[in-house]
Amino acid sequence: MGSNGIKHVRVDERLIHGQVATMWTNTIKATRIMIVDDAVVKNDMEKIALKTAVPAGVKLSILTVKGAANNINSDKYAGQQVFLIVKSPQALRGLVDAGVELPQINVGNMSTKAGSRQIKKSVSVTDENLEDFDYLSKKGIKITAQMVPSEDAVEFANLLKK
Repeated sequence: MGSNGIKHVRVDERLIHGQVATMWTNTIKATRIMIVDDAVVKNDMEKIALKTAVPAGVKLSILTVKGAANNINSDKYAGQQVFLIVKSPQALRGLVDAGVELPQINVGNMSTKAGSRQIKKSVSVTDENLEDFDYLSKKGIKITAQMVPSEDAVEFANLLKK
């Protein structure tokens, strides 16, 4: 974990759901879940659902990419155990471009959509996703795919070779 407080980074379109709320949060001992998504910030219904889903005793931040980068870079979360969750790698690219250091990236769930291809159960990527992941990888960030903590993490690059 870096001194910026980020303990774990996950790409999961479902954001906070059963696996995140119970298994992942407990495994990494998160004290804060940070959702970084420019659209979610503007969606009151989605924010209410996320506030309801966050486990008791865990703080919740729902931020834009710019807001998250400003807070992280000003050491607002130093000393915390932040579980950062995004819907797509594009948000992570924005954070990295803003100078945020990410320890590594865990890809959890990315659903099938037009123009995507499945590379693992529950992970489908578009060409744009692949460009973002490639960019992040070239920045030296380790990227793995892992649905639940009890499953072995798989190197993301190895999935792309299949």
